[in-house]
Amino acid sequence: MKAVALKAEPRVLQGKQASGRLRHSGSVPGVVYGAEHKPQLVQLNEHDLVQFLKGHTSEHFLLDLAVTGCPPCKALIKEIQRHAVSHRIVHVDLNAISMSSRLRIEVPVKLVGEPVGVAQQGGVVDHMTRSVLIECLPSDIPEQFTLDISALNVGDRFTVANVVVDPAKMTVLSPAGLSIVAIAAPRAEEVVAATAATTAAAAGEPEVLTAKKPEEGEAAAAPAGKAAPAADAGKKGAEAPKKK
Repeated sequence: MKAVALKAEPRVLQGKQASGRLRHSGSVPGVVYGAEHKPQLVQLNEHDLVQFLKGHTSEHFLLDLAVTGCPPCKALIKEIQRHAVSHRIVHVDLNAISMSSRLRIEVPVKLVGEPVGVAQQGGVVDHMTRSVLIECLPSDIPEQFTLDISALNVGDRFTVANVVVDPAKMTVLSPAGLSIVAIAAPRAEEVVAATAATTAAAAGEPEVLTAKKPEEGEAAAAPAGKAAPAADAGKKGAEAPKKK
């Protein structure tokens, strides 16, 4: 991995209020940690940092860190903290490293391609493990691992063993059998819903009943606004009591 340059300024003030004022002025507070020296407070230009990160697919890359007034050093981004609502960067932790010492780092796994099990079999992609732990020299750190999942059918999976690495440069520490991605069958409720929708479409519009059906032996009610049939009128007249 080729190192990329990142500039920072030393920071004197610390605390919640000081950090808030710093963010309001367009800077991001940070700390540089290192095994050979005490943590150093720094601040970075927010706009420059955002543009810097846009040029990379992940946050795992080697830095040529230049803090004004200090000797330049190699570093890695340890953690980027973001605001829960606005997602703006609120703090950055960096690790100063030695290029001759192997280190352990988690490298993200990116999935590419549309699986056969999704496109043709209605399956669902289940991305279970999103990074793999490796050990290597800083110069050999990959920005990410890429897995092509186009050939996976429903029931198939990829594990850590499917991640291709150069064993001469790095050692994979995650268990080889750890599942990274699987193509799961559609959930039962989704299958039932799809079957019901298909059945309803094949049967056509359901019959809508707006009037009560007459019971056996009972004449149907006359439509609203129309007179009763003559036979019914004659029957009612015959049932009237006779005058004595």
